[in-house]
Amino acid sequence: MVTNDKTTSDITKRVFREVAKLAWNGELEEKKDNLPEEIIPGPLPEFRCCIYREREIIRQRVRLARGICPTAHHDTTNIVQVIPAACDDCPLSSYTVTDNCHGCLGHACYNSCRFGAITIERDSHRQIRAHIDPNKCKECGMCAKACPYSAIVDLVRPCKKACPVGAITMDEYGVCQIDESKCIQCGHCIHACPFGAIGAKTFIVDVINMIRSGAKVYAMTAPAIEGQYGPDITEDSWRAALKEAGFADLIPVSLGGDLTAAAEADEWAEAFAKGESKTTSCCPAFVHMIRKHFPELSDRISTTVSPMCGVSRMLKEREPDCITVFIGPCQAKKSEILDTSIVDNVDYVLTFDEAHEMLAGKGIELKPTDVFTQQGSIFGKRFGNSAGVTAAVLQCMKEQGIDTSEIKVKVSNGAAECKTNLTLMKMGRLPEQFMEGMACQGGCIQGPAAQKSLAELTKDREALLARADKREVHENLRMQDADKVHMHRI
Repeated sequence: MVTNDKTTSDITKRVFREVAKLAWNGELEEKKDNLPEEIIPGPLPEFRCCIYREREIIRQRVRLARGICPTAHHDTTNIVQVIPAACDDCPLSSYTVTDNCHGCLGHACYNSCRFGAITIERDSHRQIRAHIDPNKCKECGMCAKACPYSAIVDLVRPCKKACPVGAITMDEYGVCQIDESKCIQCGHCIHACPFGAIGAKTFIVDVINMIRSGAKVYAMTAPAIEGQYGPDITEDSWRAALKEAGFADLIPVSLGGDLTAAAEADEWAEAFAKGESKTTSCCPAFVHMIRKHFPELSDRISTTVSPMCGVSRMLKEREPDCITVFIGPCQAKKSEILDTSIVDNVDYVLTFDEAHEMLAGKGIELKPTDVFTQQGSIFGKRFGNSAGVTAAVLQCMKEQGIDTSEIKVKVSNGAAECKTNLTLMKMGRLPEQFMEGMACQGGCIQGPAAQKSLAELTKDREALLARADKREVHENLRMQDADKVHMHRI
């Protein structure tokens, strides 16, 4: 998800890099408390009212980078967290009177309000204007409709507006609160906040400590990675950099896309024969949405595990003591690994930013390479695109000789479409038998840690994907000796 939050993004990356640098040197516990003053040396503030608030924000961000909650008194397992020191004075009331108010005699706004929330009074400049009491306002919007000057606007907090499931509220002091019973951990709110007041826990320190301990750690890069860093940075560029950092190797999760597609094709074929409907299961935010907001549809979720889990299982079957680390654009993937019911899932998840700054903390850069290694089919490589899962599953069914002409799939592109189509499925009014759900518009390639907009990404991504051969899904699984991996939750 690419937004115009460069300042907060730069601060976040700086914290990741400095924490990683100390962790690589084995000095984090000793020197972590010095980071706020090193990053904000003063004496003048850079982006807030004073250096003391800036340093407190950095302190809370350092805690997130270490994988713990921003404050000690708020300890939860939720990946997405509010950074209280950074949360600023966004308006508590959605409906706000602007300077367009002329203090007219008609008082249409006052007359339209049934809750006594509007008064007509003089402001600090002695001008007569309407005023909305946020404690009485029910946000019905009647005043905004009634005003002839359009002087009343609906100002929704950016974080609240970005949340697709209504999980964000405010406490009595106006500080953002996340209702974890509703949160689907999609991370959309993180980049929506213009104050950088929402972040996510990271596993940077855990991964570094594993490598330093001598464990055999495998990296697994999401199919969405191709094109994110330009046309010259390939999966092999990442492999070289990660091996320099101490990883044993890199296995692309495009191979996992093939694993998931093959297993889900069998599942869809069986469900179709029985007249049953199914949803995909590879987007954890979409799965959270079903389980938390449409629990009656939980039995429709495919039992096939995600591509990330599929590759991890493959590696752990071959080397039971290995550690697996997924690198991708998704915050919700971090919550997936906390589901203990999924056996042999990935041990740790890093976003692209976290992995990049982890490497930078050791002075390692991504470099172009002439090497080209293909371990996933083109269908697995496109798994991160909206409709990519559908295309891969239908391809597998065709490879098995199954007639797909009568199989109908509803592709839900983004959380809003997911919510709409799940509602239709719940009501029995979704005409399609199967539903692909991705919480991010455009698919995983536009996840919260995406490096480019869809328009910027497409050209570079297509140039890299064009280098792949046309091997089929099952053919690739046999080539990679991966056609026997158990791919179901149960």
